[in-house]
Amino acid sequence: MTEREDFYIKLKKTLEETTEFPSKYLFKFIIPNSEEKLNQLQLIFNFGGAVINTRPSKTGKFISFSVLIKMPNPELIIETYKKTDQIEGIISL
Repeated sequence: MTEREDFYIKLKKTLEETTEFPSKYLFKFIIPNSEEKLNQLQLIFNFGGAVINTRPSKTGKFISFSVLIKMPNPELIIETYKKTDQIEGIISL
Protein backbone atom coordinates (compact mmCIF):
# COMPACT_ATOMS: atom_id res chain seq x y z
CA MET A 1 0.00 0.00 0.00
CA THR A 2 1.35 3.39 -0.93
CA GLU A 3 1.52 6.35 1.42
CA ARG A 4 -1.18 8.12 -0.59
CA GLU A 5 -3.53 5.10 -0.45
CA ASP A 6 -3.02 4.95 3.31
CA PHE A 7 -3.88 8.66 3.51
CA TYR A 8 -7.16 8.07 1.65
CA ILE A 9 -8.14 5.16 3.91
CA LYS A 10 -7.50 7.25 7.04
CA LEU A 11 -9.28 10.28 5.59
CA LYS A 12 -12.37 8.25 4.73
CA LYS A 13 -12.48 6.73 8.22
CA THR A 14 -12.07 10.16 9.85
CA LEU A 15 -14.76 11.72 7.66
CA GLU A 16 -17.20 8.90 8.40
CA GLU A 17 -16.59 9.23 12.15
CA THR A 18 -16.66 13.01 12.43
CA THR A 19 -18.89 14.36 9.68
CA GLU A 20 -22.56 14.03 8.90
CA PHE A 21 -23.14 14.05 5.14
CA PRO A 22 -24.04 15.91 3.05
CA SER A 23 -21.67 18.51 4.45
CA LYS A 24 -19.55 21.46 3.37
CA TYR A 25 -15.91 20.51 2.87
CA LEU A 26 -12.90 22.77 2.43
CA PHE A 27 -10.29 21.64 -0.09
CA LYS A 28 -6.95 23.52 0.10
CA PHE A 29 -4.06 23.29 -2.33
CA ILE A 30 -0.87 25.02 -3.32
CA ILE A 31 0.09 24.87 -7.00
CA PRO A 32 2.90 26.32 -9.07
CA ASN A 33 1.88 29.67 -10.56
CA SER A 34 0.82 28.40 -13.96
CA GLU A 35 -2.33 29.29 -15.86
CA GLU A 36 -2.47 25.72 -17.18
CA LYS A 37 -2.36 24.17 -13.70
CA LEU A 38 -4.87 26.69 -12.37
CA ASN A 39 -7.25 25.84 -15.24
CA GLN A 40 -6.82 22.09 -14.58
CA LEU A 41 -7.74 22.57 -10.94
CA GLN A 42 -10.70 24.83 -11.73
CA LEU A 43 -12.09 22.21 -14.14
CA ILE A 44 -12.10 19.59 -11.38
CA PHE A 45 -14.28 21.86 -9.23
CA ASN A 46 -16.51 23.00 -12.07
CA PHE A 47 -19.81 22.06 -10.46
CA GLY A 48 -22.52 24.04 -8.77
CA GLY A 49 -22.11 25.73 -5.45
CA ALA A 50 -18.31 25.72 -5.31
CA VAL A 51 -16.82 28.83 -3.68
CA ILE A 52 -13.28 29.13 -5.06
CA ASN A 53 -10.63 31.47 -3.68
CA THR A 54 -7.15 31.92 -5.12
CA ARG A 55 -4.22 33.95 -3.87
CA PRO A 56 -0.68 34.25 -5.21
CA SER A 57 2.24 33.70 -2.84
CA LYS A 58 4.44 36.62 -1.82
CA THR A 59 7.07 35.59 -4.34
CA GLY A 60 4.52 34.89 -7.06
CA LYS A 61 5.87 31.37 -7.64
CA PHE A 62 2.81 29.62 -6.22
CA ILE A 63 -0.94 30.01 -5.94
CA SER A 64 -3.03 29.13 -2.91
CA PHE A 65 -6.30 27.55 -4.08
CA SER A 66 -9.19 26.79 -1.72
CA VAL A 67 -12.65 25.47 -2.47
CA LEU A 68 -15.61 25.30 -0.11
CA ILE A 69 -18.24 22.98 -1.48
CA LYS A 70 -21.11 20.81 -0.26
CA MET A 71 -20.13 17.16 -0.66
CA PRO A 72 -22.64 14.30 -0.51
CA ASN A 73 -20.28 11.63 0.90
CA PRO A 74 -16.66 10.82 1.79
CA GLU A 75 -16.19 8.77 -1.37
CA LEU A 76 -16.68 11.82 -3.59
CA ILE A 77 -14.16 13.78 -1.50
CA ILE A 78 -11.56 11.06 -2.01
CA GLU A 79 -12.40 10.75 -5.71
CA THR A 80 -11.87 14.51 -6.05
CA TYR A 81 -8.49 14.34 -4.29
CA LYS A 82 -7.43 11.55 -6.65
CA LYS A 83 -8.29 13.76 -9.63
CA THR A 84 -6.22 16.62 -8.22
CA ASP A 85 -3.26 14.26 -7.65
CA GLN A 86 -2.89 14.13 -11.45
CA ILE A 87 -1.78 17.80 -11.52
CA GLU A 88 2.01 17.97 -11.47
CA GLY A 89 3.44 19.93 -8.56
CA ILE A 90 0.20 20.19 -6.56
CA ILE A 91 0.34 20.10 -2.76
CA SER A 92 -2.82 19.13 -0.86
CA LEU A 93 -3.20 20.75 2.54
